[in-house]
Amino acid sequence: MAPTVTQPTEVLFNWSGGKDSAMALARMLADGRYRVVELLTTVTEAYDRVSMHGVRRELLRTQAASICLPLRELVIPSPCSNEQYEATMSELLAGYIERGVTTMAFGDIYLEGIRQYRESKLSPLGLTAVFPLWGEDTTELARQFVAHGFKAVITCVDTQQLDASFTGRQLDASFFADLPEGIDPCGENGEFHSFVYDGPVFAEPVGFTRGEVVLRDERFSFIDLLPAG
Repeated sequence: MAPTVTQPTEVLFNWSGGKDSAMALARMLADGRYRVVELLTTVTEAYDRVSMHGVRRELLRTQAASICLPLRELVIPSPCSNEQYEATMSELLAGYIERGVTTMAFGDIYLEGIRQYRESKLSPLGLTAVFPLWGEDTTELARQFVAHGFKAVITCVDTQQLDASFTGRQLDASFFADLPEGIDPCGENGEFHSFVYDGPVFAEPVGFTRGEVVLRDERFSFIDLLPAG
């Protein structure tokens, strides 16, 4: 009798374009139990940029093309209430459920409230949430990020937690060494956000140039990354 062949679980990956997403995606792509079918990114319509990270949509699309995975953009207005966001997300996910996709993956590491929120919203829809990096030491994850050849730039800094001078810096060993005490090395508490442009999951680097740095809402320091060419 021939052995039963188990097909990998199809996964929709919640992609922010930042360091945690990149590391979590690398884990999922290497795990034979799963097959990532698409990347899902939330984009703020008024700014035409990745929500929170402030990265231009054109760079997001170039990222996905280099990763060689289809990209789905969840477009939200600004401002956007939780009710609006959840309704829009539920409508989008209904299409994946009809296709037989039953799992979503996230790059969250240890914030229990965020995990519970995601699970509480997905479970009633019949979706399972997977967290490839969950519970791991963020100092070790930062070391692995550099050691495995990922490359990223800091696109947004919350100046209530970290000095604006970190905006636009390369996410390398010197960056992590310079972080003040109390700042999570992976920015898990929202201290900073990043744009990954090269590494193991990319077929080729994403080209860009650094633009101006601006302060939004008297709090968030953003650097405008411009597509190369």
